[in-house]
Amino acid sequence: MDSRIKNISDEAQKLGCTVETGAVLKDHTTFRIGGKCDLLIKLNGEESFLRLIPLAEKLNAPYYIFGKGSNLIVDSDGISGVVFVVGKDFSDISRSGNVLTCQSGASLSKICLYALENSLSGLEFAYGIPGTLGGAVFMNAGAYGGEMKDVIASVKAMDRQGNVKTYLPHELELSYRCSRFKNSGEIILSADIRLENGDKTEIKAKMDKLTEQRRSKQPLEFPSAGSTFKRPEGSYASLLIEQCGLKGVHVGDAEVSTKHSGFIINKGNADFSQLMELINIVKNTVKEKTGYVLECEPLIISDKKEFSPKKEEDL
Repeated sequence: MDSRIKNISDEAQKLGCTVETGAVLKDHTTFRIGGKCDLLIKLNGEESFLRLIPLAEKLNAPYYIFGKGSNLIVDSDGISGVVFVVGKDFSDISRSGNVLTCQSGASLSKICLYALENSLSGLEFAYGIPGTLGGAVFMNAGAYGGEMKDVIASVKAMDRQGNVKTYLPHELELSYRCSRFKNSGEIILSADIRLENGDKTEIKAKMDKLTEQRRSKQPLEFPSAGSTFKRPEGSYASLLIEQCGLKGVHVGDAEVSTKHSGFIINKGNADFSQLMELINIVKNTVKEKTGYVLECEPLIISDKKEFSPKKEEDL
């Protein structure tokens, strides 16, 4: 093992974190695609963030930060370095009046159910989005007319050297599928979510209705990363893909869903190369036939130079 990786592993074990060498990353992504990493560490508290990530920076060790892996495409050949996972070991939720304080590893579904139990409304749109709070803030997740920017009261984050700061909404630079954190490199630790008092029966009815809409319109029965492409200005990715006759087009087990053309799905044993080939077919066909340039919504993680740089975050 690389001495840098070993140093990080030793420190993580001192902090009581779960540590795994050679973890298979398809087990940590909703696409169910991804090879091995050198080391996987489940962060278990704020101290583990403050000590391990600055250590990785100091050692110049490659690393990534995963949440539920719901907005990631990971190379089947594996990636070098450390994968820090922010999940159930860092997922506490507390309440003060109509404000929920949520650690970044808490799943959106868990937070929505907590809000429901406390008769708090405003987060129903997020029920069923398969990600963590940190990832939702990072990309300003949204659905059915709602976005995280509608409910965020503040965000606590740290930079890569371990300096912690709390940001108010006007400082977060929230826009369509974007926030300050996409550019700053800061890591989201927690957020305050401000909701409204509501009727529990009405809140549940709305959550149930949106769940049924998702089930009826989206290919939830297959692994995917949700919407594969961002919405281009002036149109919709799914509409353009369908107009170009790409529904059902596949490369191996990677397929443009026949149920919702905005989703590329894994029909069984799709790998990274098949998925990227299909993504490029879709992008090139749409550009040739319509002039629109589609941008991939999930982050692409690979050691190969043609893909994304290191230290991308998807909590």
